[in-house]
Amino acid sequence: MSDPPVRASDARGILALARTDRNAARRALAELDVDGQVALVCEAPVAARGELLELAPQPERLIPALPEGELAFTAKALGLADAPWVLAHATPEQVVACVDLDAWAGNAHAPDPERLGAWISALAEAGEEPFLRGVQALDAELLVLWLRERAEVWLKSDEGFEPPPGARTLDGQFYFSARGSGDDLAEIEKLLDALFREDYWSYFRLLQGVMWELESDAQEWALRWRTGRLQDLGFPTWEEAMATYGVLSPRARDELPPAPSAGPDVDWRLPIWMPRLPLSASAQHSLFRALAALGEDERRPQLLAVLALANRVAVADQLPLGDAETVPLALDKAVRLASRGLDHLAARHGLDPAGVLRRAGVEHLFRVGHSLERAEAAPANEERPASGEPAGLSEEERIDQPTTPAKPASRRLSGSE
Repeated sequence: MSDPPVRASDARGILALARTDRNAARRALAELDVDGQVALVCEAPVAARGELLELAPQPERLIPALPEGELAFTAKALGLADAPWVLAHATPEQVVACVDLDAWAGNAHAPDPERLGAWISALAEAGEEPFLRGVQALDAELLVLWLRERAEVWLKSDEGFEPPPGARTLDGQFYFSARGSGDDLAEIEKLLDALFREDYWSYFRLLQGVMWELESDAQEWALRWRTGRLQDLGFPTWEEAMATYGVLSPRARDELPPAPSAGPDVDWRLPIWMPRLPLSASAQHSLFRALAALGEDERRPQLLAVLALANRVAVADQLPLGDAETVPLALDKAVRLASRGLDHLAARHGLDPAGVLRRAGVEHLFRVGHSLERAEAAPANEERPASGEPAGLSEEERIDQPTTPAKPASRRLSGSE
């Protein structure tokens, strides 16, 4: 993998220059093209990215070019209350991805109201045009859930209709009021007013949804849309990710596949900046050393497989996808266990690690490493089958059993609830 055009040291140099001469720092940043500026921002620590964006000569070109996940990390590092000026330049696709990554917690079937509200509040402060552009890109069901959490809505049904005390209306037909006594209607009114003037159908659809849609239906459809988009970004479903933790029998973890691994079928795009991996003979983990020994044409598919594995680990372990710390945590675990599996198979078969990597692939190596770690952690006289395994199976037969914390009990999201 070729090095990015700039390094973190370049960002430090520009930030140091900005402390004595901000105009010189702006000129230094302007010497880079947009791709170079993106690399500079993404290679910098998240805490420093806000200042770099402020120095950018054309933030309206730079910010839309950031990978979606990196934009989410940057906005959160700034604090969403201070990030509206960044979101003002974000594309609708970036806004949707930020909400998908950060406004849902773990395996929850519905968005986190506080996190979702924080993103909508930041959009509301970005100006009417970016606010309208952003909320129009969000799923209607997501907006229904957000608005229902905060407001009650009534439709004028006949001439004798009396609106509740304190209720407001924009069209004389729909009335709304804050659900809680301390809630502020300003943000809600800003959204409804913008939709009423610029997109009446969405305004009508939203208020009708708050009144009549079942909450379970809105949750189910919002979850479906989000799941599909996350798969496009390389994040599998929880059930698919858990298969990575399948435990191999002693015989299976000692065997090498008969033919080279086909590698991952990559039909997704990374929402993050391609991490700089330490590929050298002196790298700490054997997986990195094996990758360094591959030819360039072989290395890239294997690197993508490593990142795909890290995504699976992040989802299976229910790590917060919108946090900047998640990528290095998931990547470290994926590489550590895959390296353990690589060392085991290389020693057992007397092969060089690069050859083992070609044959086994990183996901199988991870499963070998995980199985070895689990076997070491289990008591030597343990005969009780793992949770969820049928009683009476021999150790040879106990294969593909997930061993990370069980998924929370889910409920059927349907209109019958």
